[in-house]
Amino acid sequence: MRLFVALTPPPDAVAELAAALAPLRAAHPGLRWLPPEQWHVTLAFLGEVDDRARADVTQRLARAAARHPAPVLAFGAAGRFGDRVLWARVQGDAGPLGRLADSVRAAARRARIPVEDRPYRPHVTLARTRAQTGLRPLVAALAGFAGREWTASDLHLVRSRLGAGPDGGALHEPLVSWPLGPGDRMPGKPRSGQ
Repeated sequence: MRLFVALTPPPDAVAELAAALAPLRAAHPGLRWLPPEQWHVTLAFLGEVDDRARADVTQRLARAAARHPAPVLAFGAAGRFGDRVLWARVQGDAGPLGRLADSVRAAARRARIPVEDRPYRPHVTLARTRAQTGLRPLVAALAGFAGREWTASDLHLVRSRLGAGPDGGALHEPLVSWPLGPGDRMPGKPRSGQ
C-alpha cells in the first residue's frame, strides 16, 4: 500500500487559497491542477508499505501525535520546484511543525520504513506539469498571498492510489487519524469512524 503522513487544512483555508488561484487556473489550463479537496501538508512520504510495517508505524504515529501540540498554520506565497511543480508555502508554527515532521519520520524509520533525510520544507502542492513550463509568472502572481490562520488538529495516515482520481491523478484516502496534543481524548486514540 502506498502511504504518506499529512496534515489537512480546513475547508475555509482551502476555499480562500482556491479563490486566489482561480484566475491562474483559468489562464493556465495546460497545468495539471490538483483538486483542492486533495490538498494536504505532507510530513513524510512512506512509499509502498507492507501490512506488518503499516501496523507498526500506525502504533508509532499514534504515540507521536499524542506528544505534539496542534500547530497554527497559514498558507502563504507560492514557490516552485524547478519548472514542474507549483506550491504554496505553509507558515506559522515552524518549530512545532518541524518537530512533528521529525517525529513522524523517526516513527517510520523505527518501523523499518525508509524515508528521505533532507530538511523539511512545509508546502502544499498546487499544480504539476510534465513539460518544462515557465512557473515564475504564477509564483509572482501569488507573491502577496497571505491566508488566514488555521489549526492543524489531526495527524493523518493516508493511502495514495495512483491513477484512481477522477482526473486520472492520485486519489488520497485517509486510513486513520489521531488528534494532536493533549486534550479530552485518550492520547493516541484514533478518531471515531476511522
